[in-house]
Amino acid sequence: MKFLPIIACLLAVSCAGPREALIVKQFTLRDQNTDEGSEPMVRQEKLRRLYGAVSLEERKGRLGQYYTALWSSPESVGQDRSIILYYQQGGSGSLIKTMRRDLPRSSTEGKEEFAVIGNDYFDNGRVLTWKMDLVVGGQTIASKQSYLWE
Repeated sequence: MKFLPIIACLLAVSCAGPREALIVKQFTLRDQNTDEGSEPMVRQEKLRRLYGAVSLEERKGRLGQYYTALWSSPESVGQDRSIILYYQQGGSGSLIKTMRRDLPRSSTEGKEEFAVIGNDYFDNGRVLTWKMDLVVGGQTIASKQSYLWE
C-alpha cells in the first residue's frame, strides 16, 4: 500500500508525451465591454489585454488580434533562434507582412506575444490568414498556420 502513490506518479509521468516545439494561441479583442454576462475566461482575457489603458482612446488602441507563441527548443541552446509571424490583412490585399522576435540563446522555452492592434488593425483590417515559424540556425524546425494560409 505504501508504494501505490509512487506507482501512480510514475504512471502519470510516463503518459506525458514530448512537448510540441511551437504552440500558437489566438485571441481577438473586438470590444471594450467587460460585462458580467460573458464567459469568465473571455472576460479575464479582455481584462488582461485592457489592463493599464485608462482613457477610451487607449482602450480603443488595444482592440485587435493577439497571437501568443509558446515555444520549446531544448536541443538548440546557444544557437540563433527566432519566431516569425507572417500574416495578411483584409485591407492590405495580397501583401504578406511579418513580425519577428529574436529569442534568447540561453533559454530552452518561452512565450512571445504578437499583436495586430491599434491603427494597423483599424486601417488594414483584421488578419485573414497567418503562419508562424520557429527558426533555429536558419532552419525552420516548427511551423503552425491558419486554415487559409497557402
